[in-house]
Amino acid sequence: MTTFPDAHYLILSSRLIPGLDGGYTIATLARAAHMAAAGVRTVRLLTFDPGTATDHAAHRAEFARRGQLGNPDALTGNGVEASAALMNLFDEAGEDRSWLLAAAAPGERDASLQYREIPDAAGRPLVALPNVPDPSGWHLSTAPVVVYQADGREAGIVAGFGGLYRAWLEHIVARLRESADLPVVVICESRQLGELLTDWSDPGIRIIHTIHTMHVEPPFTPDAPLNSLWERWFALAHRFDAVAWPTAAQRDDVAQRFGGDNHLVVPNGVQIPDEPALERAGGLVVMMNRLAPGKRVDHTIRAFLAADVTGTRLDIYGDGPERAKLQQLIDDLGAGERVTLRGSTTDPGAALDAAELFVTSTEFEGQGLAIVEALAHGCPVVAYDIRYGPADALAAGGGVLVPPGDERALADAIRSVMGDEQLRASLAREAPDAARRWSADAAMDALASAIRQAIAAPPRR
Repeated sequence: MTTFPDAHYLILSSRLIPGLDGGYTIATLARAAHMAAAGVRTVRLLTFDPGTATDHAAHRAEFARRGQLGNPDALTGNGVEASAALMNLFDEAGEDRSWLLAAAAPGERDASLQYREIPDAAGRPLVALPNVPDPSGWHLSTAPVVVYQADGREAGIVAGFGGLYRAWLEHIVARLRESADLPVVVICESRQLGELLTDWSDPGIRIIHTIHTMHVEPPFTPDAPLNSLWERWFALAHRFDAVAWPTAAQRDDVAQRFGGDNHLVVPNGVQIPDEPALERAGGLVVMMNRLAPGKRVDHTIRAFLAADVTGTRLDIYGDGPERAKLQQLIDDLGAGERVTLRGSTTDPGAALDAAELFVTSTEFEGQGLAIVEALAHGCPVVAYDIRYGPADALAAGGGVLVPPGDERALADAIRSVMGDEQLRASLAREAPDAARRWSADAAMDALASAIRQAIAAPPRR
């Protein structure tokens, strides 16, 4: 069983909202739940979005209902509850604003900016946030955030979102250290938050920065141009005690291009069912992702129809901005009886247990968590060989890779697998073993190892 160092653990995410941010939300919640199940005594998930306390309570309830915060009735090997606490900055300040008032300094709001007032649960003003007209760098602005007394009077300001966020984090760390003087491990799941933490020089804190997505622009080659947001992040990456990349391929590309000795591989893990499903819905092909342009769902629809295997049908799970456009494509192709947009599902495992093939035609990925989940459920995969994820996931079998963007090759692969029962059965047998490289246990072993290395080394800030 994985053994994590004795420490306080904080996982930071800009927001965690059911139905938003696709695989990022799933992976972040899963990491916290897997850590709790591995024996970490308390895992605190900290979010920073200024929603209402009512909204945040509803989000927590929904995640708990889905089992995404762990099982509060299950005990770990240490005899503690295998669950994670989901907390929000504005909820916490609304219940006790003493730390916020302590952080406030004399000053006034920026008269050139509009402000959004955030109330506490009782409707009293808590803070006023500046509307910074910079969609990519608003979080770095030091425009004053106004802090209110409980009676509605302005108490002062903190320096930007960074000042607000850091005030809360330092308050939490101080409170943790009152209970036990242990190292504090911060697992940062968001680039924006990471950029605000690179000057946090507390010697007892180690920051592990996880990565969830692609770092280059089209054509997605190792030397392709960086998105401007990544340029800023890479300039700071050496200050993190470890950077956790989801695949070895991406880690290797980054290390070769940018150098640095803090790049490690920590995949997002999935639970492996004890036994794959014995009976499946004959002819069922599934796709499972957001209906967004980069997922290229239209490629799979056309390739599936071109494969033209008798008795097959395609169920597409997920939602997003391209749903109407994709439905129009299905209608235009006269494929409504064979291709169905099923919408979002809260039980992907059931869909994968029923399917005989999983197909993905995405343009880029971070890891391709859905591929690993399909393999874990004994469902073969056909995928474009894009960066990053499919080649890593299918290295030990369980699927077929085809050249990126080649719809004819995608159709040929679908026809090959769905038209050959023996090949399909062989891939299905390989799939669970291939997925075990990405199991929750394997992911926790990698994360615990990264944390041990970070704690043993001097801090980087």
